[in-house]
Amino acid sequence: MSYSYQESDELKLFRDSVSSFARNEIAPQARELDEKEKFSVELTKKMGDLGLFGTVVGSKYGGQGMDYLSYIVAVEELAKIDGSQAATIAAHNSLGAAPIYYYGNEEQKKKYLPSLCTGSGLWGFGLTEAEAGSDAQASRTTATWNDAKKCWVINGSKIWITNSACELTKGITVQAVTGRRPDGRAILSCFLVEAQTAGLTRRPMKDKMMWRASNTGELYFDNIEVAQSQVLGEIGQGFKIMMETLDNGRLSIGAMGLGLAKGAFDLTLKYAKERKTFGQTLSKHQAVSFKLAEMATRIEAAEGLLYKACWQKQNKIPFEKVAAMAKLYCSEVAEYCAREGQQTFGGYGLMKEYPIERHYRDAALLRIGEGTSEIQRIVIGRHIGC
Repeated sequence: MSYSYQESDELKLFRDSVSSFARNEIAPQARELDEKEKFSVELTKKMGDLGLFGTVVGSKYGGQGMDYLSYIVAVEELAKIDGSQAATIAAHNSLGAAPIYYYGNEEQKKKYLPSLCTGSGLWGFGLTEAEAGSDAQASRTTATWNDAKKCWVINGSKIWITNSACELTKGITVQAVTGRRPDGRAILSCFLVEAQTAGLTRRPMKDKMMWRASNTGELYFDNIEVAQSQVLGEIGQGFKIMMETLDNGRLSIGAMGLGLAKGAFDLTLKYAKERKTFGQTLSKHQAVSFKLAEMATRIEAAEGLLYKACWQKQNKIPFEKVAAMAKLYCSEVAEYCAREGQQTFGGYGLMKEYPIERHYRDAALLRIGEGTSEIQRIVIGRHIGC
């Protein structure tokens, strides 16, 4: 296999534009939005104007038609500055719009995708439940066919669903049990549930440690009625759709980890070159320079692993194993860089005035979301024959 380690001029320009936006538009507001746990409609729409929604969706449906690496670079650059805004983009593109684009029929694509590619509408991914997280097949949300009304009736709940409970939410893709196999296993199917459907209750979740400016919701389905035309794919394909969607999502979480790690490194290096102790800057102390060297080395390795996974996906080479490795490694590198960065800042690293404190909190989610680090190791183990 051959890889290109030199970015095209087009990708460099795109990276620079997203980076500039993050520094100039997001950074000045990030602390306040975090403190107030405020989802910013204004920033979301501005990210839409920049073309960060519908990145991998074809132009036929209003998308940008970018390759996957360009999308990953966008998430990475946002995450350098603020995990919350990166989460909005990552969850919407990988988990919201992508399943409709990849598995939806022509009618569904034309109906939903154009508004989801502009920043004027968000779509959630309803998989996780209070007792069904890592064990996705343990879902208790049910969808029962009502022959009299010719519709599916959904009952149950979902929790920790990004982009599901804000004023821009247009709908949620919901996994539900639609029957049982002879061996007792659930038959899972996916439904496109519009946000204003009668019987659907959406509640924003507050008091989060991380991603406090990202919208997270808990959802309750009380006999909501969904037409057959709202089935995504076919009945019984739900688990396949969800698992393949998570494979793609792992790349975006990896990008968030890589971006956060780079952001933490940049903050730490700048501080270490300015702060003086014992008559010289921190960066001249071997203990600190070794920290920075280790951070830089791990970031380089994480970038190579993540970009390789993107390259494999773009070239239609099986990428699931490397995606799990990238998600695992990038999230743990993010935690390492945030922790060592905070340690270098000393007492200042514990103060909200310094962005390294927010990076430290945001890193915790990356080891849990889109499959915990433990689940990633299980996935990797299966791929290598364990």
